Amino acid sequence: MRSRVVMRLVSREGKVRYMRKRVALILSFIVACFFFFCGTLHAIDVEDLVRDAVNYYRGDASFSTVDMTIHRPGWERTLTIKAWTKGQKDSLFTIVAPPKDNGNGTLKRGKEMWMFNPKVNRVIKLPPSMMSQSWMGSDFSNNDLAKSDSIIEDYTHKITGTEIHDGKKVYVITSMPKPDAPVVWGMQKLKVREDLIFLSQEFYDEDLLLVKAMTGTEIQMLGGKLFPKIWKMQKTDKEEEYTVLDYGEIVFEESLPDDLFTISSLKNPRR
Repeated sequence: MRSRVVMRLVSREGKVRYMRKRVALILSFIVACFFFFCGTLHAIDVEDLVRDAVNYYRGDASFSTVDMTIHRPGWERTLTIKAWTKGQKDSLFTIVAPPKDNGNGTLKRGKEMWMFNPKVNRVIKLPPSMMSQSWMGSDFSNNDLAKSDSIIEDYTHKITGTEIHDGKKVYVITSMPKPDAPVVWGMQKLKVREDLIFLSQEFYDEDLLLVKAMTGTEIQMLGGKLFPKIWKMQKTDKEEEYTVLDYGEIVFEESLPDDLFTISSLKNPRR
């Protein structure tokens, strides 16, 4: 009888020790996962992520040919544009088709912009009051063109979610303007894939209401790297009005000459 009691006690102690080891292993696993997860989040510097995505999108310098289609309920028109960019601050856009718009151009240098109309042979420097106006009647504003580096310089960023796109992680980023930053938008939301491809950019007013959104689709090899071939800008309250950019060609360069981004070049761009 005593031997049976002893055996039961030994068996019970063995089970207790086993359960304690099992609980300890589970707790160790949970703690390890927690620190791994926190370490992964810590390793992602969201400021660098946004900067690297913008740099990936524009490259050091680039040349591209783009068809811009402006769609309205009663009409639609397409402009063919040649564009040169250098860094985050310099851009030159010139329209080559249709013939009636041929030669119209826009130069962005730093935060300043000029427009050229060949019919009157006149260059106009855009004042701040015109920066929010539509560019060539599209859903892109002059400010959209001029503020290519604003999302880096004028906003702070926070990862507020993740998604999966084509098997790749997508970071949802909420960008808020810095105090006293000279910006139009009260908030922006970005979606950036882990391979630095922009998928969308949403623009919110001062009341944090969505005004318009730009989305990139048809990701394919362009200029030697993955790049969205199609970009669509659409205002929230006008479903039948939008502008589509269709990249026909894009070439990424190490650099372009400074004299390309001048008033003289705006009036007589390279062909």
